[in-house]
Amino acid sequence: MVDDEPARRRTRTRLVWAMLLLTLAVPACGGSPEPAAPTPAGPAASPEQSPELPLPPFTPPSFPLPEPRPDGFGVTLTKFLTLPRSELIPPVLDARLERYNRINYLGEIPDGSGRLFVPDMNGMLYVISGGNPAPYLDVGGRVGPDFFTQKGLGSGLSFAAFHPDFARNGKLYTVHTEARGALTRAKPNLGPTPARTQMHSVLVEWTFKDPAAATFDGTRRELMRIGFVGTYHSIQQIDFNPTAKPGDEDYGLLYLVVGDGGAVNTAADDGLTSKVPQDLTVPQGKVLRIDPLGTSPGKQYGIPRGNPFVGKPGALGEIYAYGLRDPHRFSWDPEGARSMLLGSIGEDNVESIYDVRPGDNFGWSDREGPFVVQPAKNCLVTKLPADDRRGFVYPVAAYGHTIPPGIKPCSDTGHAVIGGFVYRGEALPELRGKYVFADGVSGRMFYTEAAEMRRGKQLATIHELTLFDEAGAAITMRTTAGDPKVLTAGKPRVDLKFGIDGRGELYVLAKANGTIWKVTGTKQVEPPVPSATPAPQPSPSR
Repeated sequence: MVDDEPARRRTRTRLVWAMLLLTLAVPACGGSPEPAAPTPAGPAASPEQSPELPLPPFTPPSFPLPEPRPDGFGVTLTKFLTLPRSELIPPVLDARLERYNRINYLGEIPDGSGRLFVPDMNGMLYVISGGNPAPYLDVGGRVGPDFFTQKGLGSGLSFAAFHPDFARNGKLYTVHTEARGALTRAKPNLGPTPARTQMHSVLVEWTFKDPAAATFDGTRRELMRIGFVGTYHSIQQIDFNPTAKPGDEDYGLLYLVVGDGGAVNTAADDGLTSKVPQDLTVPQGKVLRIDPLGTSPGKQYGIPRGNPFVGKPGALGEIYAYGLRDPHRFSWDPEGARSMLLGSIGEDNVESIYDVRPGDNFGWSDREGPFVVQPAKNCLVTKLPADDRRGFVYPVAAYGHTIPPGIKPCSDTGHAVIGGFVYRGEALPELRGKYVFADGVSGRMFYTEAAEMRRGKQLATIHELTLFDEAGAAITMRTTAGDPKVLTAGKPRVDLKFGIDGRGELYVLAKANGTIWKVTGTKQVEPPVPSATPAPQPSPSR
């Protein structure tokens, strides 16, 4: 890791900063160049698909960042269905886990059947066919007593991903958490095992005897197990690149986003240091990429030769990118540059969206979004130096935290970005090209233009979407799906997530009432008159 430049260089002009960013983008003698972007899957994008906007070079933004505001553009949410209620077994005292159910994604099985799937973090994977949900795979039941949902908002059945060749090979992958007896019986097999480990994230391959079956019947195989010093910030998502085609380097490779496990808040004798997301010898705080059908020495999977740290002494070859706190939802834009876009939940001040490329370092815990973390000063960040040479990659979009009335600084203000999707469907032409995402706690939905989300340029402008029901009435997700029994910063918690079907149409999910809505329309209204609101300020560690 390169040390910070001396203070005397911090007075250089913004012109020097811009020139410096340009030089980082190409190899230079004796330096560490920014890794090249992976070759886009499929046919080359046309200029019409992703127009190049005349954006100025990136300049370090001032703190604090503003929160998004409505601009009059909105979407209609039509109720799709409500999944069955589920229970935590055994019960817990954390009200944030006592939801109607804990559904957290909707996707489509890639077999041409049109079947949708929805994981409930309490343990059941559902399939929806003909508008009717039915149990598909009881992950919690098959794992048994070690299946863990009692602490941590990400615990339980975290995610499910079907192999792109599922119709032929019947391969399904899930990631879940384990504790209790697993902490002594099972040993993590990627990176060193942290002392006083509290939870494991486990990647499992399930092979169906008949891929067309209505419920699972087959075998399972454990591929990876990672230990965490805490019960949060574990593996939040796994997925395959849907833009990759057979024959592409990325086809059939599985991505995993791994949180820091809260390690940055633990003592060094936990076996992990406060710099764990910057440590290439451990998987925490990283994006990983593996070949689940391949083989590598000592592994239950293959390590792709194209991974950026393969062959680097002391580094895990599985690492694709690093420097993350709590990465939460990633997706690929199926058009334009086919960017991999990742939502990253900040700690005190910033919620960020990153354009992910191999070898990227997003800076945590030295950086929070596009700001410098001040570790000796609780929940404070400062502006980047004009000659920042650390090689960190900064967000393409970000928003700040506003402290609600009556909430103390450095306490939970209820901000957590949930990554979404660039809409490329056909049903809603006015939404095409917009990256739709949200703040999961409040249920506020946002968008930014995908064409504005460009590395090395200014942060894309974020707008808050106005939401409407089927009758055309304006709504909020807090009033529609907020749980008055579960408050964050004094307001009902929503826990909003997104989904997408095979045609690229968007869905919205809420744990608070277990309901799924489909985005069925767009609407333009007069934007509200801006009112005076508190400036974003440092907020809490979560």
